[in-house]
Amino acid sequence: MHPALWISKTGLDAQQTDISVISNNVANASTVGYKKTRAVFEDLLYQTVNQAGGVSAANTKLPNGLNIGAGTKVVATQKMFTQGNMLTTDNSLDVMIEGPGFFEIGLPDGTTAYTRNGQFTLDDTGQIVTPGAGYVVQPPITIPEDAIAITVSAEGEVSVKTPGNAENQVVGQFSVSDFINPSGLDPIGQNMYLETGASGAPIQGTASLDGLGSIRQGALETSNVNVTEELVNLIESQRIYEMNSKVISAVDQMLSYVNQQL
Repeated sequence: MHPALWISKTGLDAQQTDISVISNNVANASTVGYKKTRAVFEDLLYQTVNQAGGVSAANTKLPNGLNIGAGTKVVATQKMFTQGNMLTTDNSLDVMIEGPGFFEIGLPDGTTAYTRNGQFTLDDTGQIVTPGAGYVVQPPITIPEDAIAITVSAEGEVSVKTPGNAENQVVGQFSVSDFINPSGLDPIGQNMYLETGASGAPIQGTASLDGLGSIRQGALETSNVNVTEELVNLIESQRIYEMNSKVISAVDQMLSYVNQQL
């Protein structure tokens, strides 16, 4: 079998994966706190016919080797944790982190997940929870039933104003965590990530301090997907896919010619 067929086949597989990654980015262009993903490619093993530096004659070495590649593959999908744009809202429970850091979310099994999506709401007990599944923000923050105003400071301190009290009452504190390698986090959907061995242990701290981002109330972080960039990447992947298909077609014609002539 002609090696170019298998080489081009790996190119087709790789571009199909790349297009899937791009399509997921475009689909989440409006998802709050979403971080775009990119495919990481790697060339495969080489067949070495002649080794560079090998002796070709007395006192003479080969200046170049003869190596035939075996194609390409996608070895990783990498999350890009660049800052998204700020979307101003009128909701006091909409908060965003301006800078590095993640909100902590408690999952039903007791583990802690991390998210950049600060689109929070209240449950029936007054606890601040995620809007989809209703997972509780960690540490738990409960808003009194008679609260008439909620204030979140840049450091994440949550205070409320209640009738008959001139001073605001502090009811909780948003905890912010960061990671040495955020790209190593495991995305599990619902805008959340889990710690892995590659991400390192969470580094907890106070917002605006300890190298962490500050919290902005009444704002949300939009997706960092640039739709124009993704469309350009899609065109590029499509053209590469077509070129690999052309190679397969050309090799097929070559083999067909040999069959007919011999």
